[in-house]
Amino acid sequence: MAVNVNVYECMFLLDTNKVAGNTTELSNQIHAILEKHKADILVSRPWDDRKLAYAVKGQKKALYYLVYIKIEGPSLAAVEHDCLLNENILRFLFIKIDPKLVDVMVSLAREDRPVALQTVQQDPTGEDYFQEEERAPRRGGGGGRRYEGKD
Repeated sequence: MAVNVNVYECMFLLDTNKVAGNTTELSNQIHAILEKHKADILVSRPWDDRKLAYAVKGQKKALYYLVYIKIEGPSLAAVEHDCLLNENILRFLFIKIDPKLVDVMVSLAREDRPVALQTVQQDPTGEDYFQEEERAPRRGGGGGRRYEGKD
């Protein structure tokens, strides 16, 4: 019986406080988990280090780490189990990639600068800027209206 091999995008939220900013150690831990379950790592890189909107397992800052893997479907449950046991992984998400999009997604993940950041427009002097939308004035006074019923 043939087992289906799929490509997954994996986003890990990593606790950088425990390893004092040594992202190499964190990435080695992730690679060890994936290789233990015979996952073929296509792309692996830190995505962003940022302050979180809310605390996750008591942490207010974390490193987002992006990985694309090729793995058999049934093995994914074992990978998720091992990720739950690793105390440096705060959260994780595995998304199955449509086979038609695999080449595009992997090539975009290999780029140094994310595509979303490349959409910032530049003025003729070479400085980055964002164009503000022109908005029409809001209707009403903003204070709300009271219902004054007639008796």
